[in-house]
Amino acid sequence: MKYIGAHVSASGGVENAPVNAHSIGATAFALFTKNQRQWKSAPLTKDSIAKFKKSCEQYGYAPSQILPHDSYLINLGHPEKEGLDKSREAFLDEMQRCEQLGLDRLNFHPGSSLGKISDEACLRLIAESINIALDKTTGVIAVIENTSGQGSNLGYKFEQIKMIIDHVDDKSRVGVCLDTCHTYTAGYDLKTEKGFADTFARFDSIIGFNYLRGMHINDSKKELGTRVDRHDSLGKGFLGIEIFKRIMQDPRFDNIPLILETPDESIWAQEIKMLKSF
Repeated sequence: MKYIGAHVSASGGVENAPVNAHSIGATAFALFTKNQRQWKSAPLTKDSIAKFKKSCEQYGYAPSQILPHDSYLINLGHPEKEGLDKSREAFLDEMQRCEQLGLDRLNFHPGSSLGKISDEACLRLIAESINIALDKTTGVIAVIENTSGQGSNLGYKFEQIKMIIDHVDDKSRVGVCLDTCHTYTAGYDLKTEKGFADTFARFDSIIGFNYLRGMHINDSKKELGTRVDRHDSLGKGFLGIEIFKRIMQDPRFDNIPLILETPDESIWAQEIKMLKSF
């Protein structure tokens, strides 16, 4: 079964996200559980939590169909103590919010060295940050999203993600989210049939499909290997449409949230319908 949706608005309260997802015909969705551009937000209220759970039940969204995303401010590999402590505190809050909402995974960008420490030191800090959050929570999987490798962002090579996973103590509570745009601009040629087969064979041998907990389904405004993160609507960018047909027809991508983060939300319902038709 393919679960297809988009990163919908939770404006006015998290309880609005499942309603917004249902309105576009989504069978999966992503959301921010707090304002993604602020360090601190008011705690979730009991009323909001109850309404969220009720809406999810009403519209048939199980935790395995929901992929919450943490704040863009967080850098779990921050090279400076103040920034690292702040990021770790905010990440723990995000994990605890997922716990409160009954969600079983949290998607996040791994982190950046800011050019001040080695890549290896940064990757070890990210794993340490994950371990700290896992020790203080239960039932929520930390889902590492691969990046384009823009600037000093890490996690753009499968080997970097593997290194993080290798240093996470509880392997049952770490996973991966692959973004099609990020994968392509990081240098993995998903576009051709051979490139698609080779990329996912490589992913399986280095990381393993058992770690895949979600995908972001995006076309790319930038070419292969440019290491620039710019999403495009499906079929309108450099990836084209065939890759998305392959994903929809491949059972390896069953039973995980497949989430649109394409730029034109006015056509999300059409894009979801198109993906379902594949």
